[in-house]
Amino acid sequence: MATASAQEPTPQPEHGRATASVSVGYVMVPFVVKDDKGRVIKDLEQKGVTLLADGKPVATDLFARNDRAPVSFAILLDGSGSMALLGKLDGARTAIQELLSRRVPGDDFALYVFSEGALREEVAFTDDAARVKAAVAAVKPFGTTALYDAIAKMPELSKLGKNGSRAVILLTDGIDNRSTLKQSELLSILEGIELPVYPLGFRSNVLVEPAPGQTAEALLNMDVLGHIARMSGGRMEVVTEPEQLDPAIREIESDLRTQYLVGFFPTGRGPARFHPLALKLPGSPQVIRVRSGYRGTDPPIRGRSPDKGEKKGRVR
Repeated sequence: MATASAQEPTPQPEHGRATASVSVGYVMVPFVVKDDKGRVIKDLEQKGVTLLADGKPVATDLFARNDRAPVSFAILLDGSGSMALLGKLDGARTAIQELLSRRVPGDDFALYVFSEGALREEVAFTDDAARVKAAVAAVKPFGTTALYDAIAKMPELSKLGKNGSRAVILLTDGIDNRSTLKQSELLSILEGIELPVYPLGFRSNVLVEPAPGQTAEALLNMDVLGHIARMSGGRMEVVTEPEQLDPAIREIESDLRTQYLVGFFPTGRGPARFHPLALKLPGSPQVIRVRSGYRGTDPPIRGRSPDKGEKKGRVR
């Protein structure tokens, strides 16, 4: 059996300024499976899939496969001044246009832009691609970047959008020179994220002036973007040349159109804490992307009778 697991839970915040989201409702776990040649596996059966929480098999009540299913895309765009350098914002616009051009009936999109420590909703969820395209074209890069603070808002976005398949598309150059959150605080908050995050990083060799007390090397943090992708079950793409944009968007879209979903209700027992998740599948090892865990009460363990008051039911 092949088992895919996420990294160990991240450290708790050093002080009480940041609090992690707590999953109190249904836990949805999207995952993507590929063979050793990178081809998507589309014929998994429910009986061959075991979801593990804390290393124990979970009693799931949902198993579904999406094949070209519609997706709700929350686009999170870095609109800070550093994105004006070397055409990075133009590249982000091109990537968003490519994403919009590949839409299928039922897709919807929202656009959020962050700069100067603020996250602004430019377009609420809509199926009108022209509105999103016009709003992206109107973005004028300015100011410093509070990347960590903006990313910390993503769990709130996970409740939005009309489709069962949802994702955040994060477009940024990875520079942070304004956030109030520390990295450890951000990663703890993201333990509660409920949807995959797909960072599209625009890398350049341009040096940006760091804030007082900060090193230039600390500004360019693609490692954090990669960790966010792994925690949430998404994937990171890094582009340095314009011709890399279309393939990156195609890979992201392919993932979302071919993912599986499993799910369950937490039991309500035990303290709300982080529970690492893993998948066990039949056959030879596959490339699997799955969220690293969830924050909430204990999961229902397969083979154990539910206590009175535990939630039961199937999400459709």
